[in-house]
Amino acid sequence: MDSLERVRTSFAKQGLMTTLGAKLGAISPGAVEIILIPSPAISQQHGFVHAGAVSSIADSAVGYASLSLVPSGTSILTAEFKINLVAPAVGERIIARGRVIKPGRTLTLAQTDVFAQSKGQEKLIAVLTATMMSIEGREGIED
Repeated sequence: MDSLERVRTSFAKQGLMTTLGAKLGAISPGAVEIILIPSPAISQQHGFVHAGAVSSIADSAVGYASLSLVPSGTSILTAEFKINLVAPAVGERIIARGRVIKPGRTLTLAQTDVFAQSKGQEKLIAVLTATMMSIEGREGIED
């Protein structure tokens, strides 16, 4: 199975993405987009999409962007991430665009920009930077 199919197959198995209602958007080697349609089930007390949901799709976007670049038989886990929430998460769609900044054999640096889309316009709402760790011999986790 090619790396992009590995991403699709693994994403389909993620219970949290299903619970949030998140879907894969565009994917290419080193870049993955995750789309979330806001609903009351994932809102916080002010009606915005909860930061936990925004963080989850941002983390998954960098994870899958990283997975798309590692060889078969290798999995990816998040070692750490930092997220800056720069505007309220409100719009028709929340779009997380993850990309690999610097791939590595063991550690990969990646970033996700998260946008709220309303009436065809996008507004940056969060930026996540992450260190991803490659783990060999754990293919079964994502396949």
